[in-house]
Amino acid sequence: MKLHPVLRLPVLAALSALIAAPSFAQEGGYGYGGLSVGSARAKVDEERIAANLLGAGLVTTGFARDQRDTAYKVFLGYQVNRNIGIEAGYFDLGKFGFSASTSPAGSLNSQLEVQGFNLDVVGTLPITERLSAIGRVGAHHTRTRSSFNGTGALGTLDQQQSKRDVNAKIGAGLQYAFSPGFQMRGEIERFRINDGANGKGDVNLVSVSLVFPFGRTTTTAPRAMSTPTYSAPIAQAPMPAPAPAPAPVVVMSPPPVAAPMVVAPAPQAPQRRRVSYSAESLFGFDRAQMQPNGMSALDGFARELDGTQFETINVEGHTDRLGSDSYNQSLSQQRAESVKSYLVTNGKVDPGKISAVGKSESDPVTKAGDCKGERASASLIACLQPDRRVEIEVVGTR
Repeated sequence: MKLHPVLRLPVLAALSALIAAPSFAQEGGYGYGGLSVGSARAKVDEERIAANLLGAGLVTTGFARDQRDTAYKVFLGYQVNRNIGIEAGYFDLGKFGFSASTSPAGSLNSQLEVQGFNLDVVGTLPITERLSAIGRVGAHHTRTRSSFNGTGALGTLDQQQSKRDVNAKIGAGLQYAFSPGFQMRGEIERFRINDGANGKGDVNLVSVSLVFPFGRTTTTAPRAMSTPTYSAPIAQAPMPAPAPAPAPVVVMSPPPVAAPMVVAPAPQAPQRRRVSYSAESLFGFDRAQMQPNGMSALDGFARELDGTQFETINVEGHTDRLGSDSYNQSLSQQRAESVKSYLVTNGKVDPGKISAVGKSESDPVTKAGDCKGERASASLIACLQPDRRVEIEVVGTR
């Protein structure tokens, strides 16, 4: 079996711990428990999703992904010796998802939840008396639950799927022993999962763990002590040998026990998210009144933002280059205001944190020369369709 170069470190750390074992004094077996908190990240394959929608005759016009979430673990383990441990636990890697808008007008929303149990072999390689490198290899039994719902051109799609499977996991990190009864770990782990829709992917977890050993006893290898030697003085007449000096008595005081360190969680930095909706999916052509399909799309967007602590939400309206500057500015502003009003009224968004601005044709998606012509023909209107859109940018934390 070949391992990806990035994934070889945990295996090598565990093997090195086994090879180096005779060089270290062994500890008696003891149990431990702990908990971990961290950030999980799953890759959302936008290209594959867009290709599947295209196969169904739909063109993706907007795509938003949610690839990160807070994760946690609780675990119990048994340290066989200083270098090898067995660990079992429960983990929740959080929720991930995406939202895609299409032309003809429609939307596809999906969410994936990942929880399960793991059983790992943990290898420990001491670096100093307190600091060690750790590597883990194991398996996990995971339940992935996925949901799909669509609107508009996708019909009334509403599917729920669940998948249970056993896959491999690996990890590597550092461990520091503050005292015999308290340790802290920083780790990177990779979970191979089934996505609930006949696909496979990886979820990476970066975490900090608090570990609490119990029933721990340590033994230290004895140190050899040198014995002073004495030479008899040279004399003409034999002299009696001097009596040996009494051996010094060394009183060893126990090392101080460090108080457990309480690490305050780092504040989470605000995240920025930007989604785009084609104007035709929200309004009629050359109109600013919201259509039912547009209302459904914004309802789905509002549900995805449930639980987010907002700092700002900015709504931008954009038009194509057809028409006068003043008319396009007015239309783009009206559309931005219409989306803002709907999110405030129906999405329960704080009106003090949302703004609306019309950008007219100042920021087109199409490039110069893509759509030739100046008169509003059917082919030119279709070519300029990507420029007619509403973009929503959200800054906040979950």
